[in-house]
Amino acid sequence: MSWIGVDLDGTLAMHPDPETPWPDIGRPIPRMVERVKAWLAEGKEVRIMTARVSGQASRPAYVSAQRFAIMDWCEQHLGQRLDVTNEKDYDMVELWDDRAKQVVPNTGESVQEMMENYRQYYDAYYK
Repeated sequence: MSWIGVDLDGTLAMHPDPETPWPDIGRPIPRMVERVKAWLAEGKEVRIMTARVSGQASRPAYVSAQRFAIMDWCEQHLGQRLDVTNEKDYDMVELWDDRAKQVVPNTGESVQEMMENYRQYYDAYYK
């Protein structure tokens, strides 16, 4: 079944600030919370995609504690517990992340570069 990956820190929750001691999870970001709730209401599967649960073999207790803290946070702010992962697979159809750069498939060109090239072309042609 297809699923949507949503990064936690900086995307769904405020990246921990001085008022939020690490590794506590920051305050929810309303716009993303509403987006995720809408997807869930539509019956879409959403998973939290975060580096907080990487390194299972070297620090299993930390990873386990983070996984449960994130699921608790989701239940509190999204109304249900979501799966938490740090791995993508072929069923992931989207990834929402504050650090990712989108690439035009099969070109190596970033969407940002494509838009800038288009804007330059448009400005030169239509002005």
